Amino acid sequence: MTKLQGGRNICGVSIGVLSLDSHFPKPPGHIKNPSSLPFTTCYEILDGITVPELLHHPKEEMIERLREAARSLEGQGVRAITGSCGFLALFQRQIAEAVSIPVFLSSLIQLPMIHQMTRAPVGILTASAAALTERHLAGVGAAGVPVEIQGLEAAEEFAAVILRNERDDMDMDRIRAELFAATRALLDRAPGIRALVLECTDLPPHAHGLQQEFGLPIFDLTTLATMIDMAVRQQRYPGFT
Repeated sequence: MTKLQGGRNICGVSIGVLSLDSHFPKPPGHIKNPSSLPFTTCYEILDGITVPELLHHPKEEMIERLREAARSLEGQGVRAITGSCGFLALFQRQIAEAVSIPVFLSSLIQLPMIHQMTRAPVGILTASAAALTERHLAGVGAAGVPVEIQGLEAAEEFAAVILRNERDDMDMDRIRAELFAATRALLDRAPGIRALVLECTDLPPHAHGLQQEFGLPIFDLTTLATMIDMAVRQQRYPGFT
């Protein structure tokens, strides 16, 4: 007879997501769109912590709220914890120390690995280059990694909806055009880049199009979470000998 341990309200969740308070669209590929993800998810909404607040006014008080949310996710049985905004990199160490399961709050945590694989500066596409500081890179162990950063703060549609929280509706065609223009500017400025990291979790829905257009490996939070899911939920391999 197989005995299963009880005590949880919901079972079978792999990745827990610390989710900022936001209401703009999350297309397939976004970490906050579980319909498109190859792993199961559970969400802790961080009421009152918005994208503008995290980017421009990160506060020490946020840490305890994040710790509580991470512990709640761990208590619900998730196998690993991520975040819905790459700028949570600032708190990577504190949250990882608060729980006993893997924590990867930002796609930026991949920067040292990508640099080792390419031996070239890593291109970062971020919501705001002005807001992305050395503290964020140091927070995920990427201090000293050569990077080239391109922000989207001057992109009209992206900035209005995501950075300034002026409205919830979003023109996806304009977002795509703005992202492609930003990527061209980055690669024109730094043609030696051999891989791109999408810091912003709103960009993975466009990763396929970016790769088709620019031909580079693209790393983001969704690809990272897929890898972590495979690591914490190892499956038997099919096949035969």
